[in-house]
Amino acid sequence: MIAPEPFFQPRGTPFSEFYRAKAFLELGHEVDMVTYPVGEPVDLPGLRIFRCARPPRVRSVPIGPSLVKIPLDVSLFASAMKRVATGRYDVLDCHEEAGLMGVVLSFVFRVPTVYDMHSSLPEQLSNFRYTKSRLLRWLVAFSERLMIRHSNAVIAICPHLVDQVKAIDPRRPCFLIENSPLAESGASSDSKGAAALRESLGFEEKDVVVLYTGTFEAYQGLDLLLEAMRRVTRQEPRAKLLLVGGNREQVTDTKIEARRVGLDGKVQFAGQRPPSEMPLYLAASDVLVSPRSRGNNTPLKIYSYLRSGKPIVATRLKTHTQVLDDEVAILTDVHPQAFAEAILALAANPERGRKLAESARKRADEDYSYERYLERTKKLCDFLAGAPAA
Repeated sequence: MIAPEPFFQPRGTPFSEFYRAKAFLELGHEVDMVTYPVGEPVDLPGLRIFRCARPPRVRSVPIGPSLVKIPLDVSLFASAMKRVATGRYDVLDCHEEAGLMGVVLSFVFRVPTVYDMHSSLPEQLSNFRYTKSRLLRWLVAFSERLMIRHSNAVIAICPHLVDQVKAIDPRRPCFLIENSPLAESGASSDSKGAAALRESLGFEEKDVVVLYTGTFEAYQGLDLLLEAMRRVTRQEPRAKLLLVGGNREQVTDTKIEARRVGLDGKVQFAGQRPPSEMPLYLAASDVLVSPRSRGNNTPLKIYSYLRSGKPIVATRLKTHTQVLDDEVAILTDVHPQAFAEAILALAANPERGRKLAESARKRADEDYSYERYLERTKKLCDFLAGAPAA
């Protein structure tokens, strides 16, 4: 497995890599992971982690495209080539831009390769507003086509990416394996712990706690959420916002913006929390929100939201509607007023929220269980058992 991310850190692709490795191990395989020299250690029996050399002055890796990934990926490719040259591997599982490394290594060493596609790389450039260079966008799009056409198989983590793969190469084997293990982390029955957490955060029993979890990148729509909450608190003084995530600089900037829109005393910032604590944060809340304003990939948090037993408000964009519909969530236009009205509707009608939450949990049990995730992973493994190098 070639993982061009800080492993492990509690954010999107590293979560997916963790559960991918866990599933391979549970299906009876062994996994060697080559990854960045950044991240927390992980203890999974059967998983060996090999970290590439650290380029000078590299201490952290930002989310999304960045120049710091160039020297890191050069180092990562050198480490991956050394592992493949000295080891005997049945398959290369290459995540994100490492798919390009997999194409080269597969050609040289005749090892079947899988492109583990977590996003469309050209769309990443747009979502992060990284560059306006037409040449760079063309090169990234060309690389994506190359990775898809020259891999034995592609893993897509959402239906939108399946469509992307089929548009580029309709005959390429593509396996939809959604990040559903996150659903398993959405439920907590510790009511006393949830009550204690609410109290420690300064919330009263009567408060309606609106929870956002995730990164604080621009495409996540926090500006929309803050403006919506300003409108909510005008009509519902019990409403409070709890934000979990964001690095130190992003939290500082968001606090300034919250004060600017008049939310003093209405917002609590918990910062980044370990994955083990997330079920308790979900249980301590009343409404879960995903105000994402751009993008097509399903946010990982949606899977844990489904199992949480709490109602969901999200924007009616493809990023959400691949998993959510009107039976399991309130979906709104990408506008603060629409988002505010949905939150107010749940605050005024808890019974509606309970029905939505029950439907959401049923959806998680039926479509996004860990058992289903293992089944889909096994289908991939069975296919690869007879696959020659691409």
